[in-house]
Amino acid sequence: MRSAGVPAPEDGEPVRGPGRPSGLLDELGVASVVLDTQGRIVLWSPQAEELFGYPAREALGEYAARIMVHEQHVDLVVKLFSDVMATGQSWAGAFPIRRKDGGTRLVEFRNMRLLDDHGDVYALGLCADQSTVRRLERDVALSTRVVAQSPIGLVVLDTELRYVSVNPALERINGLPAEDHVGRTIHEILPQIDADAVETAAREVLRTGRPLVDQHTFGRTPADPEQEHAWTISFYRLEDAVGTVLGVAGSVVDITEQHRAAVEAEAARRRLALVADATARIGTTLDLERTARELAGVAVPELADCAAVDLLEAVVQGRPSTLGPAEAALIRALAVEADRVPDALRAADPPGQVARYAADRLVTECVRSGQPVLVARVEAEDLPRIARSPEAAKLLERAGVHSYLAVPLIARGEVLGSLDLKRIRNPVPFSEDDVLLARELASRAALQIDNARWYQNARDTALTLQRSLLPSHPRVTGGLEVASRYQPAGATAEVGGDWFDVIPLDGGKTALVVGDVMGSGINAAATMGRLRTATTTLASLDLDPAVLLEHLDRITEDLDHSIATCVYAVHDPRLGQCRIANAGHLPPARLRPGRPPELLDLPTGAPLGVGGVAFSTTTVDLTPGDRLVLYTDGLVETRQHPLDERLDALLALLDGPDRPLEEVCDLLLRTLHQPDNSDDVALLIARVQTS
Repeated sequence: MRSAGVPAPEDGEPVRGPGRPSGLLDELGVASVVLDTQGRIVLWSPQAEELFGYPAREALGEYAARIMVHEQHVDLVVKLFSDVMATGQSWAGAFPIRRKDGGTRLVEFRNMRLLDDHGDVYALGLCADQSTVRRLERDVALSTRVVAQSPIGLVVLDTELRYVSVNPALERINGLPAEDHVGRTIHEILPQIDADAVETAAREVLRTGRPLVDQHTFGRTPADPEQEHAWTISFYRLEDAVGTVLGVAGSVVDITEQHRAAVEAEAARRRLALVADATARIGTTLDLERTARELAGVAVPELADCAAVDLLEAVVQGRPSTLGPAEAALIRALAVEADRVPDALRAADPPGQVARYAADRLVTECVRSGQPVLVARVEAEDLPRIARSPEAAKLLERAGVHSYLAVPLIARGEVLGSLDLKRIRNPVPFSEDDVLLARELASRAALQIDNARWYQNARDTALTLQRSLLPSHPRVTGGLEVASRYQPAGATAEVGGDWFDVIPLDGGKTALVVGDVMGSGINAAATMGRLRTATTTLASLDLDPAVLLEHLDRITEDLDHSIATCVYAVHDPRLGQCRIANAGHLPPARLRPGRPPELLDLPTGAPLGVGGVAFSTTTVDLTPGDRLVLYTDGLVETRQHPLDERLDALLALLDGPDRPLEEVCDLLLRTLHQPDNSDDVALLIARVQTS
């Protein structure tokens, strides 16, 4: 404001302060005017210049009614002015005014009497454009109504991050009245949420002015202390018109239901992924132990922190698995998997061990009833019914097992065993959804385990039969030290047709035989048995090797069109020679001291059973210290490598220091025979002894 004694600037413009408008009064553009007792203007503010259009030099000293009020209201305004001056009671109202430029505007007036220290009386008039006042009133009313009725929690924090105000929605969310918030921090009001993270975010908004939108936070409030909730919070910085930071305003939205739905959807996705993973990973082979390990590996850590796959011992032995109400269960552990829980791992039965579980054990209840057993929250008294022994129960207690689930492995209507699951590091107890998932995994795995079980039983039977058809021979015979191996195929349960034989002959001679009946199964085994019997019988006649193969060829022709390869050798220690005939077989290898190993150059001949092909006998020297290696094609043939390359590898392994024959057999099988080879191997090594 300026007084009447202050000259106006030469350009007629009001004098301005250095700062920008600030505060509500400046937003309203309130004009201030002071009148003396005669109604003349003695003070005229810059806002009055803008509102009425008269510069101070024209307004000061003039009667206010002439330049501030429309002529039709002059008498009324003069009377109101007189009443204010006479009574001292303020007056307020709205009147149209005529601006200097001739335009009219509706203006809100506030008039009051003033008294200075000399006892002089003045009148103060405060004026504002009515449309501006109404707009701000509407804005304030709207803001107040929005804040009060908004379902979203709204909060204002000062620069120290203490509550200034909260709306009713936030009162309901936090479970505290507004007055309990004011002056306190988030950490003081809500100790069961991550207040540090929220305050850090708000402090960053204060510092940078960049709004924060939809940050998630979780916890409990006094409104619902038993259930965890999820919220999204947003913050933006509050500033006045000149940029002074007043604090931060924030919004809080409860998204618990959406969060739970998202969690459930994610859990469902993970369950589907786990089932898909199980489908791909379980049953990759027909190996029983490996199939069990695959099931345990799928369950950990996605479903449990510790998983064990167990079979009833009766099932392993091929007997019925039914248990009576008071009957204990003999259970064989097949696989155990654990994720960083060593005590729980030590408490589990080691794979391969058979343990007796009493009738009251939970795993016994599971395999007896064929139903899942769930202990969502394990108490101390539950552990003895879970563990195999008191010592194991103590280990489980020390590990912190808090939830337990056992589901039966059922295939073709028979209970085979159980999938045993424990949670330790995962804080969430097993739920009914977990039971469904575990049953799905167990159902898929049980069929694979049952297939592997029958395969293994069939394979064990086949190997027993195969080995029963192979000879047992003395380690030394006829001046020869002999070692042999039979290695079954790695990927079949059927009996193979490979065989070897060591046949003592008259005169200290020894016949060495290695043969391979093409194909597999009972027919191949039967053919192999007949050929071996025939070879043994013919060898006793001391026939020339080529003549013997001719007899075997005719015999093979009569065996349902069977075909076999064979090498037949007769060692004569008196002559230091070996006579050999070959029927379509791979050549033997000869090792002589001081010389590199070699494949004997023999006429290959035709396989037995082809018929009409003559065989020939080759005589080679075989003196003391020499070794002869006979083998079937399963030792060297693969689908990935040329045969010549594999035969070179055989000779390379044979080249080197003289080893015991048993070690040489193991070396060749370990190095050359592929684990997934679908062919079996017969291997025979003979060394000529020194007289």
